[in-house]
Amino acid sequence: MELSGTSAIITGGASGLGAATARRLAADGAVPVILDLNEHQGQSLADELGGAFVLADVTDSDRVTQGVAVAAEAGALRSVVNCAGIGWAQRTLTRDGTPHDLETFRRTIEINLIGTFNVIRLAAAAMAATEAVDEFGQRGAIVNTSSVAGIEGQTGQAAYSGSKGGVIGITLPIARDLSPVGVRVNTICPGLMNTPLMNVAPPDVLDGLNNSVLFPKRMGSTGEFASMAHELLTNDYMNGSVIRLDGGIRFQPK
Repeated sequence: MELSGTSAIITGGASGLGAATARRLAADGAVPVILDLNEHQGQSLADELGGAFVLADVTDSDRVTQGVAVAAEAGALRSVVNCAGIGWAQRTLTRDGTPHDLETFRRTIEINLIGTFNVIRLAAAAMAATEAVDEFGQRGAIVNTSSVAGIEGQTGQAAYSGSKGGVIGITLPIARDLSPVGVRVNTICPGLMNTPLMNVAPPDVLDGLNNSVLFPKRMGSTGEFASMAHELLTNDYMNGSVIRLDGGIRFQPK
């Protein structure tokens, strides 16, 4: 699928994996529409790339609907990359016997899983209204961001792993749901990625994380994530798949 002259929604696109993806898609001629809560960074990047910014919480249907409308005005909406998400770490039962806070568990699921689905359902409706781009009826592609923690979650990751495992679980059913309108759906499961969040860790912690990767012994780059997202959008035969992007790492319990 050609991206040039089309629009692409990137949630969480103001920084990290989303920002790198916005840059990659813009380099291929797409108009990036960034949905994020960081207005300063999001607007600045959108201006730099000749795209648009919409202040939006992915769980807010009205704001996401606005983002989809902005994308549709910028060009035929063909691509969505869902990068918005939050992390959370807390044991189900702490050492002193305190149970996991239910509201933080609910909020993690709401943003990472329900927010992802909210964007998919609204963007897919806009994609379905466009003209097909080939004889097979293709109209667009969606890439979601899960995590290897959604497959092998560590101690204290019940909320995060549950939310990311849910993203994995909805990938194939939604790909099946959207096949009649020619929209493909795939999911990336990143491992340790070199994002601003990771850079706050002490050097000895970073060294330990790097050594836990099978090969190469380093964190993945945001550019490598963006490259994978681009491949899943443009390779017409990729559909319903969950791809690990992790250097071969397998998370241990701790």
